[in-house]
Amino acid sequence: MKLPFAADEYQRRLRAIRQEMARRDIELLVLNDIANQHYVTGYDGWSFYTPQVVLVPAEDAEPVWIGRAMDAAGGRLTAWMRPENVVGYPEPLVQRPDRHPMDWIGEWIVAKGWGRRRIGIELEAYFYSPKAHARLLAALPEATILDADLLVNWIRAVKTAPEIAYLRNGARLAEAAVTAAYEVIEPGVRECDAIARIQAAQVAGSPDFAGDITALPPTILGGENASAPHIMWSDRRFGRDETVALELAGVCRRYAAGLARTLQLGRPSPKVVDTGKAVIEGMDAVLGAIRPGVLAQDVEAAWRQVIGRYGLTKESRIGYSIGVAYPPDWGEHTISLRPGDETVLQPGNVLHSILGMWMDGWGIEVSETILVTENGCETLTNFPRDIHVKN
Repeated sequence: MKLPFAADEYQRRLRAIRQEMARRDIELLVLNDIANQHYVTGYDGWSFYTPQVVLVPAEDAEPVWIGRAMDAAGGRLTAWMRPENVVGYPEPLVQRPDRHPMDWIGEWIVAKGWGRRRIGIELEAYFYSPKAHARLLAALPEATILDADLLVNWIRAVKTAPEIAYLRNGARLAEAAVTAAYEVIEPGVRECDAIARIQAAQVAGSPDFAGDITALPPTILGGENASAPHIMWSDRRFGRDETVALELAGVCRRYAAGLARTLQLGRPSPKVVDTGKAVIEGMDAVLGAIRPGVLAQDVEAAWRQVIGRYGLTKESRIGYSIGVAYPPDWGEHTISLRPGDETVLQPGNVLHSILGMWMDGWGIEVSETILVTENGCETLTNFPRDIHVKN
């Protein structure tokens, strides 16, 4: 299987990671975040429901992927390392109450001669359970354990040209998904049938490249469901005069581009029209504010100033860093466009700015996936922002 990137790109990433490890005095890094494991090794498989790790030693050596034995074959097909650095733990360890894969992984680390090192562990990863952490610590009694959460995520926050190319592909798939939603959604259509059309576009929306599964499922919020941002679809049928919020994405080689838009079935109410104007004007202000050297909180302030003129408020953040994405989330957990985030934006940052206003019984969403350039910013998604009225 062809790797997403050339070998020198993986070496560049390792150099940056090891530089930060040295700054934090970490001698061995244990990656539990699935997106970070992919970022470092290229490994790609639906195996993360059982424990797996990537080990990065401080010395100039290949990282090691350790996971379920049956998935080691996938590691040898998708990761760039030599076969001996793709390691499978025995099948009898999988989902047993009396034993745990982390027992074996800890013993492997000790046998490798790394058991007394200063070991940095990602402690906030979705698929790293409290039991897994306790068993790993028990197997490493002589190690010094450090929290290495977000070490790799912050390196990921600056994208290279090949990464941006995949994000552009993802943006094309996101546009195809919104187009499909506009075509299929109308009064009387079931939400689940609309989702089926949308997912088809997310996967096969381009003849030139394949779409991946999205880290977040497609979200279509009609009627009173649109007042809550994360409700899932059902067999409910769309009604007349509904405002439908769409939060969709396209993903190419695991790089996600988000795109939210709003569809109006029938005549919009004056409140919907006015709120739509505020949101679109707010997006213009966000795009006008994003450039190298600006603080993340200042971008949010530009948005807040606009909606304040319309008498609106929004408590949640309006954007975040986006890139490599595995379920259950496509955010990178680093940059957030909200008050108090003093991150200085730099070229290569990619942000998903999502301006959702969830009101009493209806909601509006507009978003863009935005690349910070040398002189300003560029929207990778390119799709009309106005509320799409369908009579």
